[in-house]
Amino acid sequence: MLRHPATSQWQPSAHLSGTVADARRLLAGVSNAVVLTGAGVSTDSGVPDYRGPNSMRATPMMYSEFVGHELARRRYWARNYQGWASMSTVEPNTAHRAIAKWEHAGKPCPMVGLITQNVDGLHETAGSRRLVTLHGRAADVRCLGCGRVSSRAALQHRLADANPGVQVKRFLEHAELRPDADAEVADWRDFRVPGCEVCGGILKPDVVFFGESVPKHRVAVANNWCAGADALLVAGSSLTVMSGLRFARSMAKQGKPVIIINHGATRADDLAAVRLDMAVGQALARLAAEV
Repeated sequence: MLRHPATSQWQPSAHLSGTVADARRLLAGVSNAVVLTGAGVSTDSGVPDYRGPNSMRATPMMYSEFVGHELARRRYWARNYQGWASMSTVEPNTAHRAIAKWEHAGKPCPMVGLITQNVDGLHETAGSRRLVTLHGRAADVRCLGCGRVSSRAALQHRLADANPGVQVKRFLEHAELRPDADAEVADWRDFRVPGCEVCGGILKPDVVFFGESVPKHRVAVANNWCAGADALLVAGSSLTVMSGLRFARSMAKQGKPVIIINHGATRADDLAAVRLDMAVGQALARLAAEV
């Protein structure tokens, strides 16, 4: 059976090379750099990942399933109703703060921009401003009918009103929660999902589902940043999906150095000038430190 990318087994990296000091020297020697982040930068905030060594094997909702089946949407929102209650309370960690510090201080080199595959909003909360959220924001909800974007927090209240008998768990174990606020829920068939307040259309989190394309304008901005940067630093991403891998491959093809910090193998390990396997927050804090 073909394994879904999100359920791929974790593997250690076989291509480790260099040190944090090497990475800092490399960055200090270029004019600027782009940073690309994945779920690994948020795990210390309590946001689980799909492919880390401790992650539970899971098959996320596919876009075609969500838009094509009312029961699938009901199951998704019943799970997201529980997951959002936990995800909406998480706070930035050392990794997010270090990246924001790097952007504002311009050290170890000026940062052209931050490309993130995460939807949790923690980079913005930490202070990052020059940012492309490739996969969208879990804090937003989009109507598939009229295109109106509304607040996920507001929808939580509407879901509560529509399902007064459903109790929200105060705490979810790691195995019960997914990085897009998708939580394990056993009883979902009677869950009621309100429609768009404007047109009554189908509501979907404004995030890119598996099987859905990343909006072209986000890819264009990220590509322009990479074209104008001298180096790329990848933090906390296995680069399993093409939305992130394409940037590492593009930079390497242009002869620009790629630095990867991730616990476990990535699909671009063989392209890295420096490849570190260590705590992402610790490494980023050392890179952004005043020395």
